[in-house]
Amino acid sequence: MKTEQHPEQSMEEEQMREALNLHWRASADGDANAEHDIYEDDAVCDYPQSGERILGRANLQALRSHHPGKPSGFTVKRILGKGDLWITEYTITYQERQAFTVSIMEFRNGKVVHETQYFADPFEAPAWRSQWVQRMA
Repeated sequence: MKTEQHPEQSMEEEQMREALNLHWRASADGDANAEHDIYEDDAVCDYPQSGERILGRANLQALRSHHPGKPSGFTVKRILGKGDLWITEYTITYQERQAFTVSIMEFRNGKVVHETQYFADPFEAPAWRSQWVQRMA
């Protein structure tokens, strides 16, 4: 997991970053209890692509605990944030397929009260634009 030093961040923001690191590590390890410690009891999580809204930490944990395919890989690319708004870019591998994921978390008093997650499948780059792009690893 990539952890960056941010000297301009306050002590509160350093604590927020550490809470996020613990959350994502627990997610990767499959520790459902530790993974959901970051959420307020009445947190809301939105999945805009499927049109779903999960109400409450208990429902969110239950939903994730009953996922039929446990992730076989989980990699955080970066965590960016300030104050009460934090964004994490990461990939999850389910059954040998990667999902590129963005999590937008809104905090209140150190706990997540609203999260929006976007999931995207990889796709082949079209040949027509190859002269203007550089291939990433």
